[in-house]
Amino acid sequence: MADYKIFLENENSSEIQAAVRQGLRDADPAELPPRQLNYQQLYLGLRDCDNAIIGGLYGMIMWSWLMIDGLWVSEVHRGKGLGNQLLSEAEAHAIKHGCRGVWLSTFDFQGREFYERYNYIVFAELDGFPPGHKH
Repeated sequence: MADYKIFLENENSSEIQAAVRQGLRDADPAELPPRQLNYQQLYLGLRDCDNAIIGGLYGMIMWSWLMIDGLWVSEVHRGKGLGNQLLSEAEAHAIKHGCRGVWLSTFDFQGREFYERYNYIVFAELDGFPPGHKH
């Protein structure tokens, strides 16, 4: 029997990520359309008049869903509707690309109340992640 080892490989992370992603794609059920058929990464930048990044949103579209991984507006620029504009732009982009839903995750100390104001609903909670909070 061959010997196997697990290595922490920060140096080769892109190679590992590519191999894992390809392995996951290869294991998808045959009846599903390929992930890459309508897969695209989404990056929305919010810049001030000096071209400094003061916020943004990133995520991806896959299988007709928008998955938002992060949305942030710098503290001094909050309360001006900029987060709403980022979210609305992402949703409009998703609709343009045939998405039928949006999925995201957040923490209780981040944007949960923000998203709930825009009719996002909680479908699961992880209590104690991080300790004393909810994800």
